[in-house]
Amino acid sequence: MEKNEVYLDLLKMVASEEQVKIDEKLSTYTFTRTGGKADLFVLPKTYEEVGQIVAYAGTHHLPLTILGKGSNLIVRDGGIRGIVVNCELLNEIRCEGKTIIAQSGASIIDVSRFALAQHLTGLEFACGIPGSVGGALFMNAGAYGGETADVLYSAVVVDKLGNVLNLDKNALQMGYRHSAISQNGYLALEGTFTLSEGDPQKIKAEMDRLTELRELKQPLEFPSCGSVFKRPPGHFAGKLIQDSGLQGTRIGGVEVSTKHAGFMVNVDNGTASDYIQLIRHVQKTVKKKFNVDLETEVRIIGEEPES
Repeated sequence: MEKNEVYLDLLKMVASEEQVKIDEKLSTYTFTRTGGKADLFVLPKTYEEVGQIVAYAGTHHLPLTILGKGSNLIVRDGGIRGIVVNCELLNEIRCEGKTIIAQSGASIIDVSRFALAQHLTGLEFACGIPGSVGGALFMNAGAYGGETADVLYSAVVVDKLGNVLNLDKNALQMGYRHSAISQNGYLALEGTFTLSEGDPQKIKAEMDRLTELRELKQPLEFPSCGSVFKRPPGHFAGKLIQDSGLQGTRIGGVEVSTKHAGFMVNVDNGTASDYIQLIRHVQKTVKKKFNVDLETEVRIIGEEPES
């Protein structure tokens, strides 16, 4: 189908023209500030719109990509073909007793702050994770000894046919940086978190402590894709990279952080290709020196640029 034809079809499914964009620059939406263009970029406002868009893409055999806050993501410089769905307009957070229900476009940091305001404990670990609720559900995001699965009760998702499903924690199959959402190609719409009553002063103190740790250890002053590699069994990725003498190594405008070896930062107008080349170089070097395979935690999606 022609791009303009799909654009017109998508306009019929949403409430306003501002929700559908052609050739949208994805570098605007990624934490690395890199990435090419999306053929068609859609910002749904309701679950019904999401379901219709997903079903439409399936019926017409169009590629469909879900883009969260772009915090643990590299979009290749050639961009993304087909339809890209961004749920940032689905960002409601509400409380029912000791339960918080958050839509997928809400920031997980905002959810942790909302929990504090409700005097609820359990989400302190998420106070510095720069992603969306949808992203946290997708990859079972975690930090400082906590992870999404610890407090998750259920999630609402859309399957590949556009059906809205309510899945309990067992059905979500949460593992280390893994879930049934990522495995089955679902699109997360909301998560329900079961928390406990807590002392707001103690909750805030813990969040302040974790924020200070993050600011001390992580290179927040530069654009980055967050933690690049998963933790290898029996090792720490950052320590392996550091011991390989790779800190400060640069390809193009992207550098292995001198502050934390597990991060790669965009220090000088780097590209997605710079990131990918540096990732491959680090993997090859660590494998040669320590015989350890580093698996990427960051997702790499999209097309290579045309030569």
